[in-house]
Amino acid sequence: MKVFGSSGTRGVANEALTPTFVLRVAKAAGTAWGVDRVAIARDTRATGEMLADAAAAGLASVGVDVDRLGVVPTPGVQVYAESEGVPAVVITASHNPPEYNGVKLVGSDGVELAVSDLERVEDIFLAETFEPVEWNAVGTSTRVEDAPGAYVEQLLDAVDRERIADADLTVALDPGHGAGSLTSPEFFRRLGCRVVTVNAQPDGHFPGRDPEPVPENLDDLGDLVRATDADVGIAHDGDADRAIFYDETGEYVEGDATLAALAEAELEAGDTTVSAVNVSQRLVDVADAAGATLELTPIGSTNIITRVRELVDEGKHVPIAGEGNGGVFFPDYRLARDGAYVGARFLELLADAPASEVVEPYGGYTNVRRNVGYDAEAERSAMLDAARERAEVSDAALDTKDGFRLDYGDAWVLARPSGTEPLVRVYAEAREAARANDLADEMYDALVEARESV
Repeated sequence: MKVFGSSGTRGVANEALTPTFVLRVAKAAGTAWGVDRVAIARDTRATGEMLADAAAAGLASVGVDVDRLGVVPTPGVQVYAESEGVPAVVITASHNPPEYNGVKLVGSDGVELAVSDLERVEDIFLAETFEPVEWNAVGTSTRVEDAPGAYVEQLLDAVDRERIADADLTVALDPGHGAGSLTSPEFFRRLGCRVVTVNAQPDGHFPGRDPEPVPENLDDLGDLVRATDADVGIAHDGDADRAIFYDETGEYVEGDATLAALAEAELEAGDTTVSAVNVSQRLVDVADAAGATLELTPIGSTNIITRVRELVDEGKHVPIAGEGNGGVFFPDYRLARDGAYVGARFLELLADAPASEVVEPYGGYTNVRRNVGYDAEAERSAMLDAARERAEVSDAALDTKDGFRLDYGDAWVLARPSGTEPLVRVYAEAREAARANDLADEMYDALVEARESV
C-alpha cells in the first residue's frame, strides 16, 4: 500500500502529513464506508486538534455527520465505535516523536481496518473518486463528552477486579503525557491499586519523555518503582494501545518476555497464536510447549489483525496475539491492542508471584535493535539490496514475509523497512549478548555502507 503502512499513515505534521492530506483521507474513508455517521478522536499531540478539524471537514463534505470525541486512547475509540456501531477516524502517531501525527481507521465493529478495506480507501484516495454532496446535505458535528469514562467502565467489567484488588498492588504508571493520562490512572485506582504516576499530565509536546515506551525513555519509571516500593511499573505510548512493564526491583521487562508470560497463561493445545516476523524464540517455545500453532505475519498491527480475522473465520481459536513492543491482542475480549487491558491482565498474574518471578522463565535472551535513517528512495533501495545480498550468501534460513529475516538456529537477525518512518530497522536476538550485537552490527554496517554509496 502506498498511503497506509503497517499501522495507519503517519508523517511529520504540516510537512508530510498536512491538513489537506488528512482531509483527503477522511473524504476517501467516508466515501468508502458509505455511512451517515463517523466518530473522530485524537491523542494529545499539539497538531491533533488541527488535523481532527481537517478530518471532520472531509467527512462533512461527503455528507457524513461526525461525533467529536476529543482526546481518547485508541482502544477507547474502538470501544465507542463498537458500542455505537459507527466507524472512526483516529488522529494519532502512536509511539512516533512529538512532531509526527497520523491517521488510523477503525471499522464499526471496533477493529482497525483489514488490509483489503484499507486498500479500498487508498484506491479512492489516489483516484480522487470522492463523493461530495450538495451544500444543503453536508454533515454536522456533535461533541461527545463521556467517551473516556465509558471506556474505563467497560474495562472494569472486562477484568478480574476482585483478584487484582486482593493482591493489594502498588502500580507505578507512566502514560507518557499521552491519551492514557486521561484514563489509566483512574482505571488502575478503581481496580483497587495504589497508583503513583510520572509524566501523567496530558501534553502534546511530551516534555517528560518521547512517546515510545522503550528503555532509554523510561528511566523515570524505573526510579519511581524503586522510590515508591511499587510492585510493577507500566508505561504507555502516545495513544495507549501498548503496555510495557518494569518489575518490582525497577528493572525493565522485555516486551517479548511479557508476551510469553501472558501467552502461557492463555494458550492450550489446538489454539493458534499470531505474531510478526520479529517474533522472539520465547513465544515460539511457549506455543510449542502448549501444543499451539504459531503463525507469523509482516510487522504491524494491521497485518496481525488481518490474519487473526482470517483464522477466526476458519474456526480457529486465537486467544492471544501480538508483538514484543507491548502491543498485545486478546481477541476473545476485543481484536484491539489495549494498553490498559494488557496492564490489568498482567496484574492478574501478579496475584500469584512478583513480576520478576512471573517473567523469569522467559529470560536468557538478548534483543538488539538498530535504526538506519534515509532521506531518499534511492538510499532505501540500496540498503534493502544490501540486506538481500547478505541473505543470499548466508547459510541461515531465510524468511522474506517482511524484509529479510535470517535464522541461524541459535540466533536471528532481521532487516526491514519501517512502515511509519523513513528508517530501515535491524533486529537481532540470541542467548549470548555478544552474538546478538555482532549480528545486528554486521547488518547495520552493511546498510550504512550501502546508504553512503548512493
